Order: sequence, then structure tokens, then C-alpha cells
Amino acid sequence: MLIYYITYKKAQATIVFNTLNQKTKSPFKRFSGRIKYKLMNKLKKKNRPDVSIILPCRNEEQALPFCLNKIKEVIKKNNLSAEIIVSDSSTDKSPEIAKKEKVILLKHDREGYGAAYLEAFKIAKGKYIFMADADASYDFEEISNFIKQLKKGYDMVIGDRFSGKMHQDAMTFSHKYIGNPILSFILRLFFKNKINDSQCGMRAIKKSAVEKLNLQTTGMEFASEMIIKALKNNLKIKELTIDYYPRIGSSKIRSFSDAWKHIRFMLLYSPLFLFFIPGLIFFVFGIFMIVWLYYCSPQIFGVKLFYHPMFFSSGLIIIGYQLITFSAFAKIYSITHLKEHNEKIEKMFKYITIERASILGLMVSLVGVVIYFLIFAKWINSSFGSLNEIKNSIVALTFIVLGVQTIFSSFMFSILGIKEK
Repeated sequence: MLIYYITYKKAQATIVFNTLNQKTKSPFKRFSGRIKYKLMNKLKKKNRPDVSIILPCRNEEQALPFCLNKIKEVIKKNNLSAEIIVSDSSTDKSPEIAKKEKVILLKHDREGYGAAYLEAFKIAKGKYIFMADADASYDFEEISNFIKQLKKGYDMVIGDRFSGKMHQDAMTFSHKYIGNPILSFILRLFFKNKINDSQCGMRAIKKSAVEKLNLQTTGMEFASEMIIKALKNNLKIKELTIDYYPRIGSSKIRSFSDAWKHIRFMLLYSPLFLFFIPGLIFFVFGIFMIVWLYYCSPQIFGVKLFYHPMFFSSGLIIIGYQLITFSAFAKIYSITHLKEHNEKIEKMFKYITIERASILGLMVSLVGVVIYFLIFAKWINSSFGSLNEIKNSIVALTFIVLGVQTIFSSFMFSILGIKEK
């Protein structure tokens, strides 16, 4: 009896132990899984470099060995935690050189300055990103200075070649005195900044800042896009004086086409200069011309002008008004979809509703309709005879077109005003 009791109790204890073990098995697994996950993350962070040095490379077999050796010296000298990425689209021996030097070779074969950086950004692990051309025209001793500025709180650092020493033959006459100064001036004028050398290829930027910019362009205009979007996102930008050296190997720059790409991109991102200012000039000049021709009979070089130039004046008014409207479209789009901020526009948008704009447009069109009605009444009173009402007809047509533009533009404003979530 005693033996049976002991055996029964042992079996009962075994059942209880097994039950408890089964109940606690899953939580233990989850707990150990969390520990493992945290340890893996710590190891990843420990192995992750602080700096990613990116070299865009397109057939730079002559200069690449010098650049890579110099960068390695700088990394060792300054005790930097860094990785070197060669973003390559070469058809020469540049990829073999990168492999031999045991750096990260990103072989994507996409042509374009911007494309090389966009591909490299995807794999860059560093908290800070340093950028420079692989043509030996920049002094890589500056790497630590650029990174120090980022650590001080700046989001982006750009080199200024024009404030430093420009070595002989480092830059062609046309680029030094025409191309670069003009492009930098346009960027300063359009986007209200003090950047002296907007086309400098030596830069540094925080990885977190890159992720905010949503960079898209694949050509040389990438240099302008980065600055413009950094300014629009209110990033803190610092310029550092650097020296500039003659490049090794042949240049890939196409002066006129690349310059146009920069200007085109700046215009697209500056509706004030692309649409508003030309529109305002056309609109004001058109009004002046139509009033002058309506009330006067001007002569130019002894030739009397009749009503015919009024058609041209009316066209200027309509085109100018449409361009001004386009500038408003572009500005609203940039606020609602590109995350720009403009308190004046945002406040104005609250008061300009579809109803108010449509009423205004209807009133403007009504002025034109009334003028046409008076012309029609005059025609009836003259027993349907000939009339000399061309000037009034042009004015009436102009009012009607402006009114219709206003009505339908108000609907477009509302469509663009719908914010993305």
C-alpha cells in the first residue's frame, strides 16, 4: 500500500512538472529570442561603420588607385570607422582595381553622376556619407574636417573651391569664370542662400538627411537637386574652403548640355521665376498696350496703328494671366505634396475658395457678356448695318476668357490643395 502511494505521488509530481514545463516553454523561447535579436542588433551596430565614403566611377582607371590609397591613409591616420564604396559604371579596368584594393565595389552600369550616388546610397551603412569624385581633383585629407562639421550639428557640408587654392589647369577658363559662377548665382537668386560653389563635388551629408530629400535626378543636375532640396527641407548647410587640383584622366563633363540640365532643374523648382515673373510682365504689358491702343491712335515711325495690335495685347494678357495661375498651381503643389512651408500662401488658400473664385470669374465674364450685348443692341438699332466695334469686341473677349480661366482654375486649386497622407 505504501509503495503504491509513493508511486502515485511520483507520477502526480511528474505530471505537474511536465504541465508547468509546457506552459513555460513558449514564454522562455520568446524571451531567449528577444535576447538573441538584441545581441544581433548590437553586433550589427558594432560592425557598422560611422562613415561611408562614396566614389562615383566611370572609366577612372588612371586616377582610382591614387584615390583609394589616399583615402585608406586618411582613414588610418584619423582612426576613422569607415567603408569605401566605388559606385561603378565603367568599361575599363576600374572594377578590377576596386576589387584589388578590397573596397566595396557596386557594379550597376547605370551612366550618370546622380545615378552612381543613388545606387550607392542604397547600400551605404554609415551614419555619415562623404562624397567626392574619383579623379584625384580633391584632397581627401579634408574627409575628417567634413565629418567634424556634421558631428557639430550641420546636416550637409559642401566644399568651396573658389575660396581655396585653385591649382593651375584644375578648371577650364569657361567653367571657372562663366559656367560655375553663373550656375551658383542662379541658385542663390532663385533659392535665397549664400552658397558660393554649388557645383563642388566634395560633400558630406548625414544618412538621415539623405533619406529626407527623396533625390531623383541621375545626371550632373543631381548636384543642384541635392542643395535645392536641402534648402527646402531647412537643413543646416556649411561651406568649407578646399583646394582644387587638376584631374587625372579625361573629363566626362558635357559643358552646355550639363549646364542646361542644371538650369532646367532650378527653373522647375522655382515657379516664381519660371511662371510668375514672365506672366506678370506679359500681363502688365498687355494691359498697358490694350488701354493705349483703345484710347489713342499711336504712330510708330510715321505708321499709324489701328486696332490690329489689340489682338496681340489681348493675347499677352491671357497668356500672362495663365502663367501667373500656373505659378500658383506649382506653389500649392509644393506645399501639399513636396512638404514645403509658406505661411502666406497657406493663409491665402484658406480664403480663396471655389465659391469665391467662381463668383469673381463669373463677374469678370459677365462684363464681357454685357459689352457684347451692348454691341448686339447697337447692331439691331442700326437696322443690322455695318458696325465699327472691333475694339470693344476684343475687350469683351478678353474679359470672358479671363473669367472662364478664373472659374476653372479655382477647381484646379482645390484639387491640388488635397494633401497627401
